Amino acid sequence: MKEDRIDYYIPRFKLKLEWVITALVLPVLVSACFLLLRGSFEKNAIDLNQKLVIVSAGVFFTGFGAGIVEEIIFRGIIMNVVEKRFDRKVAIIVPSLLFGILHIIGMDFNLLSCALVILAGTMVGIMFSLIALKTKSVWNSAIVHALWNIIIIGGILNIGTSFNENSLYSYVLDTKSFVWTGGEFGIESSIIGVAGYVLVCLVAILLDKKIYRKNL
Repeated sequence: MKEDRIDYYIPRFKLKLEWVITALVLPVLVSACFLLLRGSFEKNAIDLNQKLVIVSAGVFFTGFGAGIVEEIIFRGIIMNVVEKRFDRKVAIIVPSLLFGILHIIGMDFNLLSCALVILAGTMVGIMFSLIALKTKSVWNSAIVHALWNIIIIGGILNIGTSFNENSLYSYVLDTKSFVWTGGEFGIESSIIGVAGYVLVCLVAILLDKKIYRKNL
């Protein structure tokens, strides 16, 4: 592209403390809210080798691998290309909507679940975009993304409506309401998950109101 990577929010690796804290607090808080709902813990009866495989895949592939790559692509390259062509508002919304839509590709979801995934995916995309814009670095959105993936879907504790054989532990919710469970996609598209994304968006905006005013 013949441009400096800094122009695409890919500077030398450095994290800001407030976003490292957010990266830990967000998934822990969301998980804690679900644990307040009626459900039951189930332990996966697997050997140590299988446990190590699950944890290593959750940390390095689902967590840091997906988190870093997706942030470089969506919040680094795509968002900045769109902003250069249009404006910041479009650059926040369009890649975030695309991010949400991509999560239903190849999935045999019903219409309601598809709508929930697109809504939740768009909101989480906006959240990551605001973090990257605030810090001018995809590394801060990547740490939030990575720790969310590790804690929520990384295989250590799975929260959902059924036992997950690919997790060390499962918390099986008694409720089947799509509002709480997130439908077929899971708790990431639930009302609790979306509320978490909105909360972090508000924090990012309050920390620096200029990120959504510029170029609007």
